[in-house]
Formats: sequence, structure tokens, C-alpha cells
Amino acid sequence: MRAIVLSAGYGTRLWPLTEDRTKPAIPILGKPLVGYVAEYLAAYGIDEIVVNLHHRPGSVRKALGDGSQFGVKLNYVEEPVILGTSGAIDNTREFFSKETFVVVNGKIITDIDLDKAFQTHRATRALATLVLLPNANRERFSVVSKQDGLITGFGGMPSVADEAPLMFTGIQIMEPEIFKYIPKGVFSHSTTDVYPQAIANGERIAAHVAVGRWRELSTLQRYLDISLELLKEAGNDISAGTGCFIDEGADVGEAILWDRVQIESGAHIRRSVLADGVHIHNGETLMNCVVVPAALIAGSIPPEKSMKGHLQGENFVVPLAV
Repeated sequence: MRAIVLSAGYGTRLWPLTEDRTKPAIPILGKPLVGYVAEYLAAYGIDEIVVNLHHRPGSVRKALGDGSQFGVKLNYVEEPVILGTSGAIDNTREFFSKETFVVVNGKIITDIDLDKAFQTHRATRALATLVLLPNANRERFSVVSKQDGLITGFGGMPSVADEAPLMFTGIQIMEPEIFKYIPKGVFSHSTTDVYPQAIANGERIAAHVAVGRWRELSTLQRYLDISLELLKEAGNDISAGTGCFIDEGADVGEAILWDRVQIESGAHIRRSVLADGVHIHNGETLMNCVVVPAALIAGSIPPEKSMKGHLQGENFVVPLAV
């Protein structure tokens, strides 16, 4: 079976970590985020995968290679102009024209049972099936409405008044007939341009309400929190990439170190992400922040949705919530 992993986004809310790479290429405990998605699909026998690329395409190619290390065969498709979630599918329609296929967002880590989603898809004879989860904490994910097992619409952000709102996980199962509703050669999104049209035309768009763990890494705060959560589950306090050096006189804990990070004696680090090549000097204290070398972002204009940061010596530091 085939799938597409949506990986073309800019990752503006993850800037400056996405200055030199796209969001799915960001490492999570030493493995690229999109690698978790590839392994997830491979576990269900989905081993022919298209990855769409736009921002920093080489970063995903470098992270995934040919896919063999994750148990899949990869095909890369670059978008010179970003096409949106369903525009990306249109751009690869020849690859998906013959059988049921899967669409997964490239920024998630999950253990949701995909086989059960397929059971729902087949039982409802749906044109497409969206995998949903209860949004018990009312996080800022659009509310999805359903009735009698079918999607009826997509709303705004959840409010306190919403009873057990449902949210879309970014996992979809589709039939090739969905292409009737995807505009050709233009930007489009599935939840705004495709599914509403299909539903209005009487098509069955199924809702599979899943259980399981689901982590979506779209902001710096979520990246830090989820990385530390995974680190704790593994029984560790620090994740360090290749070529890192931590002096025995440094006080470092709850820290995510990418590659070639150097931390001198007397430094104090807590709940922080240190990107490639960061050098922390004697006496420096960092807490609840993301740090990249200042040289990495020199001359760059921060994206509109990015968090504010400041120069601190030879580094650029973005403070996070305490």
C-alpha cells in the first residue's frame, strides 16, 4: 500500500530551529521527526511512500535517505510553489490513482491503531476516513463535527462550552475517487476545499474516533515538552547528538542537545534545546529556552508567527514559558 507524508510546510512557529531545515527533518531524540512517521506506516505494511518537499528540501532528503533505514521506499516530489495539504495530493495523483491510500502529516508521533481506522473505512464504505481524537484539554486544534459516524463539518478553535470536542490527527485514508474533488494544479486544503464540497455532494466522509498517544510538534514549546516527555519515558535526563561535549563541571539536566554542542564547566542548563553547533561558556545559565548559534540566523528576517528571541553572546536565545 502507498502513502504520502506531508512535509512541505515552513515550520514558522518552530523557528529558529527551522532556519536550516524543514519541520519534519528536526531531530527528536536523535531521529528525524518524519522518520517516526515512516516507521509508523511501515509497521502497517505501508512501504511505498511519497514525501512532498518545499522549504529546505535537502534537509528531509538528508534525514531520510532512500527510506531503507525506516523500512520503506521513498519517492520525493518537490513543490516549487507550496500547494497545501490537498494540492500536494493532486501533485502526486498518478501515484495514487489505483488503490486506497493513506495521508499522514509529517509532524506527528503516534501509536494510534491504523488497522482499526481501516476497519472503519471499509465498514462505512467511505470516500475518505479521518482519524480523530477527543480534545479533552481543548488545545488549539480545529473542532471536527460528526453525526452517525460521518463527518459533518469543520469549525474553529474549541471553547469551554464545547462538550468533548474532537480534533483531526492529520491521518487520513482515501479512495482514488477523492481526486474528483481536488482542484488541479492549484493551492488547496483538504478540510476547507475538498471535504466540504464532497460532503455537500452526498459523499461519505467517515469519522474514526481513535484512542492512543498522539503528539504534534508544531511549536517550540511543544517540541521541548514532548522531547522531555519522551526522554523521561526512556529513563533519561539528557539527549545528546554526535560530537557533543559536556564538561564534568557543568550542571546540565532536562536538556535536548543536537549535534556538536559544547558546554563548559560552570554552565547551568535546564529545560532547554541547544541546536547544532551551540557553545555555552563558563558561567552561563540557560533555562526554559531554545538556543541556536547567532551565525545561523544572521541576516534572516524572523517569520511572522515565530517567537521573539535575543542575542546572547555568540548565540540566539528564544525564551519559553516557565
